[in-house]
Amino acid sequence: DKREEEKSVKIDLFSIGKFTIHGYGLMIAIGILCCVAMASYRAKKNGLDPEAIVDIGIYGVIGGFLGAKILYVIVEFKTFIRDPKTVLGSEGFVVYGGIIAGFLTAIVYCRIKKLYFLEYFDLAVASISMAQGFGRIGCFLAGCCYGRETTSRFGVIFPEGGLAPAGVKLIPTQLISSAGDFLIMIVLLLYYRKNKKDGTPGSVGFLYMLLYGVGRFLVEFLRNDNRGGVGMFSTSQWISMVIVAGGIVLYLVNKKRHKR
Repeated sequence: DKREEEKSVKIDLFSIGKFTIHGYGLMIAIGILCCVAMASYRAKKNGLDPEAIVDIGIYGVIGGFLGAKILYVIVEFKTFIRDPKTVLGSEGFVVYGGIIAGFLTAIVYCRIKKLYFLEYFDLAVASISMAQGFGRIGCFLAGCCYGRETTSRFGVIFPEGGLAPAGVKLIPTQLISSAGDFLIMIVLLLYYRKNKKDGTPGSVGFLYMLLYGVGRFLVEFLRNDNRGGVGMFSTSQWISMVIVAGGIVLYLVNKKRHKR
């Protein structure tokens, strides 16, 4: 009906001749720029090197995109063997691959520059969570990472030409994830202030691992896109469990080391 047509999602925002602004790419770009700008501002305010933040952002984005694509190839390996061009195109990324590769890139950069990684880790995670929030809005505009069918009034109908099934109401898992990412950002910003006074370096970063891992694990139950899995859990849920466990263990070990 008319109300459902109004709730349909537009994949492309607008076109100027043959040049089209895609919602997904625009949201990714906005997320990256806001992430670097916010982290640089907070670095200067908190006595860290803002130029290092910019460098970490640039190298992290490059490493993140490569990691996201590599993990997608691993998840879709059978398709990759049959038709490599399909998997290696401009579409198809796994967020967790980007997160892991981005953090590894940051660790390597900090070691080379002799910077204390945990300080920059604590400062950057709120900005990273914000970037993920914008990225999930991009997913919503593209129709990827879509949810299960629903009869709820909050369901969203996607148009033809996107990655989501068209003409049926789906749970807007992308917007749920986006709201969760922005909420995590707020929690981390508040915790950073408290932790900076009497806390242990690394605690904010490890809290991010815990919150994001739990949130991602739960949202995965609502998703219905093909994303691979082992047993009853998706690939991302298995990674989430490792991330959450790693965050808890690293927090306890780091806390104990600093007390000594």
